[in-house]
Amino acid sequence: MEIETKIAIFKGKEIRKIIYQNEWWFSVVDVIEALTESENPAVYWRVLKKRLLDEGSDETVTKCNGLKMLAADGKMRETDCANTEMLFRLVQSVPSPKAEAIKRWLARVGYERIQEIEDPELATKRENLRDHMDDFELIFTMLGERSTTEIHRT
Repeated sequence: MEIETKIAIFKGKEIRKIIYQNEWWFSVVDVIEALTESENPAVYWRVLKKRLLDEGSDETVTKCNGLKMLAADGKMRETDCANTEMLFRLVQSVPSPKAEAIKRWLARVGYERIQEIEDPELATKRENLRDHMDDFELIFTMLGERSTTEIHRT
């Protein structure tokens, strides 16, 4: 099986990502570093992971898979990775000004999705708005809708 790995850029920080089970998975430590600018993002993630477990959010932590990715020393090392849905959940747990824009966006998309569930005609109206969105707006809207739908189902 050929593993496809790439680097994503978020706010000038590199985020390692890999295709796993036919979807993108991202290095949690890289995301933590980009959001917090922590000098030791691995320690930050360990503390956050423990806090999430203590709060009963074990599903968030257990869904993070240890996948091998190219490390700074040039070797393939196992690191915790999360898919897009899990990253949205983790971002909500990070107290950082950089995470606030994503949190507000998730809240807005979630609110809009709940309105659409209550009034399906709204979904039709919003679909027409997509004709005027660029690629990134479409991607983020679809990701938000998918995450909200999954959260609503649980």
